Amino acid sequence: MRSFLFPSILSLGLVLGLAACDSQNIAELEEGVATEADVRARFGEPEKVWDASDMASMPSPGAAAAPGARTFEYNRQPQGMVNYMITIGPDGKMSALRQVLSPQNFARILPGMPMEQVRKTLGKPMKITPYAGQQQTHYEWRYLNPPNTAMVFTVVFDSDLKVVSTASVEEALANPKGG
Repeated sequence: MRSFLFPSILSLGLVLGLAACDSQNIAELEEGVATEADVRARFGEPEKVWDASDMASMPSPGAAAAPGARTFEYNRQPQGMVNYMITIGPDGKMSALRQVLSPQNFARILPGMPMEQVRKTLGKPMKITPYAGQQQTHYEWRYLNPPNTAMVFTVVFDSDLKVVSTASVEEALANPKGG
């Protein structure tokens, strides 16, 4: 029994540790004051860097589409339940810090949307599963539904990597333990 519980406890500790570190790092960064160097010192190298021209195609891109701006993607999947997009303005200062795995952002994922736009909205998924027979690919993100329900948001893409459908389900139902 102990060997079964140890990995679960270790995993929980890792998730809580990431959340605590992120909270501290976010508290130390102020929009309009923190520099790119400050962001990198607290969050490390981004998973991906999106230029302003990449973000201009997004609905309501705001500061992310300002000429010279760059958006840093910080992925906390698969252990964590958040993904961050941090925008550095043309002046080299942080102009926005957003946790993007939220019901408001999930509602923006619509049929026909290309995969790259989904990625710019939600960040890198925790899991990508191709279903060749169905000519579909499923992308999944873990997130926390307040106050503390672990959930999985799934986007189903067709063979052209356009959104077909989306769904949210409790993680315990999406990934049942045992046999």
